[in-house]
Amino acid sequence: MIFGIGTDICDVRRIAASLERRGDRFAEKVLAPGELATFHARRASHPERGIRFLATRFSAKEAFSKAIGMGMRMPMTWRGCEVVKLPSGKPAIRLHGELAAWFDARGLVAHVSVTDETDYAASFVVVEQREPAR
Repeated sequence: MIFGIGTDICDVRRIAASLERRGDRFAEKVLAPGELATFHARRASHPERGIRFLATRFSAKEAFSKAIGMGMRMPMTWRGCEVVKLPSGKPAIRLHGELAAWFDARGLVAHVSVTDETDYAASFVVVEQREPAR
C-alpha cells in the first residue's frame, strides 16, 4: 500500500551559490559521510559533477521528506537520510539513527529516482507500507 509520494526539483545554480556562500559547511550539513566522500571526489575531478551530485542528493532528501509527510523535522534529518547507488546503478535510500527506527517501526520501504540536467536536479520518491504477514 502506498504510504506517500514526494517530488522535488532543485536549481543546480542555487546549490552552487550556497556552496560559494557557505563553503563546504553546506555540503557537510546536507550529506551523510559516504555521500560527502563521493561529493569531494567528484568535485575534485570535475567541479560541475560534484555540484550536480549535491543537488541530486538535496532534491532526493526533500522528496523523501515529503513522501513520509514530515518535511524537515525530527526524526527526519539531512544526514539521517542517505542516497546510495546499488551495484546495479539503481539509487536507493539508506536511513540512519532515529529516522531508520521510525521508518522500520512503520514497516515502510522507499523507492527513489533521481535525475539531473545542466541547470536542474529532480527526484521522485514513493514510500510503501509493507503488508503484514498472514
